[in-house]
Amino acid sequence: MSNIKIAKTLDARNLSCPLPILKTKKAIAEIGIGDFLEILATDPGSESDFQAWTKSTGHELADHSQDGGIYRYIIKRTK
Repeated sequence: MSNIKIAKTLDARNLSCPLPILKTKKAIAEIGIGDFLEILATDPGSESDFQAWTKSTGHELADHSQDGGIYRYIIKRTK
């Protein structure tokens, strides 16, 4: 996913559900359609939360990974 240019990074580390999703909703509204939002989180439940949120909102979960307890999500704003 090296061709993705991140428009904004949201640091949601050390936040528990539902705060990462709530902050993501606000942050995605601050970027343009077609742009990418990077979210960093530490909540293990965030993986299923972000999959469900992108499915329900229509935004695209372009990439996600986990390294050393840090979960990284790349969401493309689609509308």
